[in-house]
Parts: sequence; structure tokens; C-alpha cells
Amino acid sequence: MPKSPMSEPSPEPSRRQILRTAGLGMSGLALASPLLAACKVGSGGSGGSSSGAATLKIGFVSPRTGPAAGFGEPDAYVLSLARKALADGLTIGGKKYQVKIIDKDGQSNPQRGSQVANDLINAEGVDLMLTTSTPETVNPVSDACEAAGVPCISTVVPWEAWYFGRGAKPTQKQAYQYTFHFCFGVEQFHQAYTHLWPQVKTNKKTGVMWPNDSDGNAIRQALGPLLKKGGYDIVDPGAYTDGTNDYSSQIAKFKSEHCEIFNTFPIPSDFATFWRQAAQQGYKPKIVQLAKTGLFPSQVEALGSIGIGIAGGAYWTPTFPYSSSLTKISSKDLADGYQKSSGKQWTQQLGPSLALFDAAAAAFQAATDPKDKKAVAKAIAGLDVQTPVGRLRWGKGPNANVVATPILGGQWVQAAKGSPYKLDFVLCENSSDPNVPVAARLRPYTA
Repeated sequence: MPKSPMSEPSPEPSRRQILRTAGLGMSGLALASPLLAACKVGSGGSGGSSSGAATLKIGFVSPRTGPAAGFGEPDAYVLSLARKALADGLTIGGKKYQVKIIDKDGQSNPQRGSQVANDLINAEGVDLMLTTSTPETVNPVSDACEAAGVPCISTVVPWEAWYFGRGAKPTQKQAYQYTFHFCFGVEQFHQAYTHLWPQVKTNKKTGVMWPNDSDGNAIRQALGPLLKKGGYDIVDPGAYTDGTNDYSSQIAKFKSEHCEIFNTFPIPSDFATFWRQAAQQGYKPKIVQLAKTGLFPSQVEALGSIGIGIAGGAYWTPTFPYSSSLTKISSKDLADGYQKSSGKQWTQQLGPSLALFDAAAAAFQAATDPKDKKAVAKAIAGLDVQTPVGRLRWGKGPNANVVATPILGGQWVQAAKGSPYKLDFVLCENSSDPNVPVAARLRPYTA
């Protein structure tokens, strides 16, 4: 039976130890509207303007440039929604507060992420930090906040990489006092794959390309054994170095072993190189399963025809039946609004980025004193808030600092005739959140 993401059991200590130093992140190397004109990314604009009121400052750090820039693509739109919703401020305990959002680019670089976090803490005096997308950004920002005693909420880093990657011990049920997180984990990947792959008849022989980096090595040691336990025969030609240009030996092994499933966690440029070589050399498995890349339409469109039919994972789509408690916007309207405003296709980053602001507003309102950082951290520890990615309830997850959220399996297919876009991502399984509708069954890869 599918397990609820809110009641997901913690992984065994051995897997936790494996992931302690993991960067098992979605480190996918990856608006023109009147509303955005006054709220451009980097503006540090205020969400409220009433004079004489106390001000609550929210810091927001994401990667908008550098190799993970794809995650930051919808930032301008999400920030505009949050600033509009907070324009009249918040009334808490009978007192009116302005709300100012100060956003910074972490540049996909840990040193830069740490620097801007400390600037927001020390120079701007933020009351609450929000951060998203990849361990390179999220972990150093979280560390800076924990050290400074500033409450922080983060997302879009698999929770094990955030929790154990920052030094938490397997026995600790609450490793951090000020930093909190919501995201999927290894168990959600495992559920997605083992519910998705049986939809296509295969020999269960799975060729894997797991790189010699923190992500690949953690997957090899943690997810690999889970797949083997599920009856999948893992064919691993060995860890490869990021930036490899010739994958002929790996392709030859997958062909000789008749691997009908292929799984990889590469940086986008490496997968593009590998997949073009695989096509040239005649390797065409029945299932092509990506993670870390293939998250956004632009990454798959860049592959041309050989990108159609690739399977991936989604941590949010417009079909999630949830709305933002802050903006009252449904998931469908969030995607539609972004597409109309930007002229670009929706991306799954819209959901969790807006969810950060839902959690921020709810935390301030739940705190006994929103200007007291300990009080805000205490409020987050017991927070229950509705967001586009679902209901977030701290205290119900694998540990006190984490809420485990879904990642669902799906497939990139050619868009329907008349669509303004080239591709659509359709969900094919919902094991970690049965409330999200399934749109199709997985089809064999045929490009």
C-alpha cells in the first residue's frame, strides 16, 4: 500500500550514515508583466508600505545564475505574488507589521550562498530566512542561520542530504534548533520507481550511470540496495567522472547485458553527451529514468526528438489539488498565471517556492512574538500549513526538523496538437501522494 509522505519512516541508520555527507540534491544544472515591473528579482522590495509600523524582514536565497540557474527561473513571478499578498502587512496579536522580502542570488555556489546569507543576517537583520534548490545553495544558508540563531525554512534538497549532509547524527531526532526543511527523500524515489517501472514489461535488468560525486555515490549505496531488494538486477559499470566525454564502454556494457531499464543522476551536460552517444551506438532501453536533470522543459527540449518519452520525477505539477494559504491561488492557477505572465511553460519549482512564503506567513502568525527569533523557530517546529505542494506538518515527519513531501513518477511526452509548447510532463504514478491524479500509464521509450 502507498505510504503517506507525512508518516514516512526514517531510513535505517546505515542509509542515514551513507547520506550524511551526501549532496543528493536536485542540483540539476540546469516576465514581462506590469506586476513584475515594480518587483524585479534582486530589488529587495518591500511587501508592505504603511508608515510607522514595525517591519518583519524575510530573506530569500536561491540559485538564479550558475549551473543550477534553472531552479531560479520562476523566482520573479513567485516573489511578485508573495509581495502582493503581503502588501498590506500582517496583523499579529493586534499589532500591524509591514513585511519586507529581500531576495539574493546564491549563484549556485556554496561560498556565495553563505556570503549572501550572512549579509542578510548581519546587514539586513532578517527575522526569517527562506532558501531553495540544491545543497550548494540551501545547506550553507541553513548553516549560517543555525549558527546565528535565525529561523530558516528550506526546500528542494532531498531531506537526507540536508539533514545528514549538515552533520546530524543518525540517532538525533532534532539536530537543529532554528533550521527546518520540507522535501522528498530516498524512500520517495524508491516508491516512485517501483510503482512506475512495472507499468512497462521489462527483464528488470537496470543499467545505471551514477557519477563519482556525492549524489551518485549516495544513490549507489542507498537507492541501489533498495532496488535490488525489489527484484531489479543492477548493472553498474562503475562511477564515472563528471564531465566525461566518451561513454562508449558504458554503452557497450548496457547493450551486452540487455539492460531494458536505464537510470541516471547526472548533470545535464553529461546526460546530453551520453544520450546522444547512446542513440548513435544503438542503445535504446524500454525505460529511461532521469533524476537531477530532466526536471524542466528546457532541459528535455534541448535533446530534440531523443528527449521524448524520457521518464522523470515531479515534486509539484499544476495538477496537485492544493492551494497556497497565503495567496489563495490554486496549483492550476499558479501555473496558468506564470505562463501568461512570462510566456514560458510552467516549471515544477513554482510550487515549493511559493510554499516557502505560505510557511513564512503562517510561522509569523503562529509565533507569540514575530520579532523574537526563538519564538518563530518554536512556531515552525509545530507548524501546520497548507501549500501548493500539500499540507506541511512539522513534528509528523522523519524527524522534528523535516517534513517529507512527495516526488511522483511521470514521463515527458509530445504536447497535444494546438498546444503552444513542445512537450508535456504527465504523471504516471502517485505512490507518495494518492490525492494527486494520475494522467497516463508509462509508455515504452521509442524515440
